[in-house]
Amino acid sequence: MTSTLGPQVLTSQVTLSEYRVLEESAVERHEYHDGKIVAMTGGSIEHSSIAGNFYLCLALAFKGTCFKPYNSDLRIWIPEYRRGVYPDISVIQGEPELHDDRRDEILNPCLIIEVLSSSTEAYDRGDKFRYYRSIPSLSEYVLISQTEAVIDRYQRTAQNQWLLETYQGLDATLELQTGNLTLAVADLYEGIQVNAPS
Repeated sequence: MTSTLGPQVLTSQVTLSEYRVLEESAVERHEYHDGKIVAMTGGSIEHSSIAGNFYLCLALAFKGTCFKPYNSDLRIWIPEYRRGVYPDISVIQGEPELHDDRRDEILNPCLIIEVLSSSTEAYDRGDKFRYYRSIPSLSEYVLISQTEAVIDRYQRTAQNQWLLETYQGLDATLELQTGNLTLAVADLYEGIQVNAPS
């Protein structure tokens, strides 16, 4: 997460090892952006509820399969851009590939989900999506609004293009390529008051 004005950089250049030591004892989480430590913003009740609903739906649907969802505590390492980031939800197929044999940093998500907010939307749709697209294992990227019932799903094609499909309204169903899964949009927004799509 970051602001629309750009990430709030807290330090000058630090090594990845120095960042990891700091992050292990930090009260708040920070991302690593090629030598810079970047503070993460807090989330709203709506953000937390939607992320929790989405995670629960995935955990139940993927039980007993080769797919495993993770919440925002697990860091994704993006080698090409030397970034360590915390998506709201990530899904791994099979065994996690650990970066430098660390249990808190993985390399192989197949699905990443971000809950949008006014302070993160530009970053999640722009630079962060560019970073994510460099992950070879990633085949799907989902952006879910917390103010209206709208979900954007990007799917990687065999030609390495990203196709967008938008799902609108609480009566819609979200079709995920990952695990050939179908989720009711209403379940993702359970307990949340959202506007009708504009």
